[in-house]
Amino acid sequence: MKRIIPTKAHAVMDYGSAIILLIGPWILLFNDNAEAKYAFVFAGAFILLQSLFTNYEGGLLKVLPVKFHLFMDVVLGLALLSSPWVFGFAEQTWLWHVLMGGMSVFSGLFTSTKIPEFLSMKGM
Repeated sequence: MKRIIPTKAHAVMDYGSAIILLIGPWILLFNDNAEAKYAFVFAGAFILLQSLFTNYEGGLLKVLPVKFHLFMDVVLGLALLSSPWVFGFAEQTWLWHVLMGGMSVFSGLFTSTKIPEFLSMKGM
């Protein structure tokens, strides 16, 4: 599988996704459904925290390896895209959960695991 997304672009996608997920329920008008709202907000908070701690261009503390971050993106994405049926809100809303979950899976599978040399811990 060819990993076509650089880590720098992935970092931008992470923070953009986190914002969409954190405010999405109110903008996309499903904030009246607690399960749908909390699935989005939890996913947004998780992506934000994970990004802050990842050893890539967007990370502040740089303690999580990129490979672990990408694995967790796939896991979170699968959880988010299945959440309408798992938590029973598919009759009210499902499209945005499937789209954002699918994007998370895609970015987790297709992001390069090579980080720029200045971010690596080699020589430390």
